[in-house]
Amino acid sequence: MVKVEHSLKFVTEFDETHPVAQRFLSLDNYSQIAMLESMLKSLVLPAIQPAIDEINEGGSYAILKVAE
Repeated sequence: MVKVEHSLKFVTEFDETHPVAQRFLSLDNYSQIAMLESMLKSLVLPAIQPAIDEINEGGSYAILKVAE
């Protein structure tokens, strides 16, 4: 099988006056993105997995997977 990676873009807005947001924003960009993507995947994947499974039922030509 040939894999075609695609991406969805999400944006998280932070209130820069909030102490937790300030701590987060003090991290380097790589750490910010890694943290947000990890949290998003752990929160969203369980909710959409049944839909992915349904899409893939009888998938004769393509299978949708979440990339690691």
